[in-house]
Amino acid sequence: MIDRYVAEFDKLTFADLGQGVLQVTLEGPGLNSVDERAHRQLADVWLTIDRDPDVRVALLTGAGRGFSSGGSFEMIDAISTDYPTSLRILREARDLVLNVINCSKPVVSAIWGPAVGAGLVAGLLADVSVVGSNARIIDGHTRLGVAAGDHAAICWPLLCGMAKAKYYLLTCRDLSGAEAERIGLVSVCIDDTDGPEGVLDEATTIAFELTNGAQQAIRWTKRTLNHSYRLLEPAFDASLAYEFLGFFGPDVAEGVASHRERRDPSFDGPTSE
Repeated sequence: MIDRYVAEFDKLTFADLGQGVLQVTLEGPGLNSVDERAHRQLADVWLTIDRDPDVRVALLTGAGRGFSSGGSFEMIDAISTDYPTSLRILREARDLVLNVINCSKPVVSAIWGPAVGAGLVAGLLADVSVVGSNARIIDGHTRLGVAAGDHAAICWPLLCGMAKAKYYLLTCRDLSGAEAERIGLVSVCIDDTDGPEGVLDEATTIAFELTNGAQQAIRWTKRTLNHSYRLLEPAFDASLAYEFLGFFGPDVAEGVASHRERRDPSFDGPTSE
């Protein structure tokens, strides 16, 4: 089952767990950071999964000690310096969100360690998200100097409420897996004090439970529930537009520099007020 995936999506890792469960793993340098090619593949793989008659459930996880550190600095540099590149990656960012939402097959995510950026998009949009208690979830857009685009506007207010969404998206404060479950941002939290194995085991158990369920009933239930996300597409489009507009402003250079230099940023860019 996985031969076509290995050939087409070389920046991701796949495993056939049997009974129609396909494991998709984020694996790469810098704690599974997402470069330009990985970003495109992470957006497109859900189309292939949706159309694959051999796949019933997708299980998304990260390799090693974390889920994903988000987009690579090289990709951010390319977005902020080359307009055609920014247009392409904007399209991919939109496709990533909508392709996960519109994939008819249920998606289960297993998240531990740092979870940021494009990886976090798919992890939180998964139909069932299983997270380690010590996971470190961060939406770092405003810390980078751009608006919280990607998935934030389309799912955080629905999952954890507007007050918590604003708190975490405006401040970029990180939250643990335990806190993410408490506020409703994720489905299930597993104690991972002794390692991530329990997180993956629980996510795998759920994936097999889903693959052995009534497939059409599960898929139609996902589709109807996800209409709540689709109603927010106008807000999502606006958030992406503002995010990518910000990549051409002065604050993003300071945001990237502060990340690279491991210091607090000092923003002094103009505003529209």
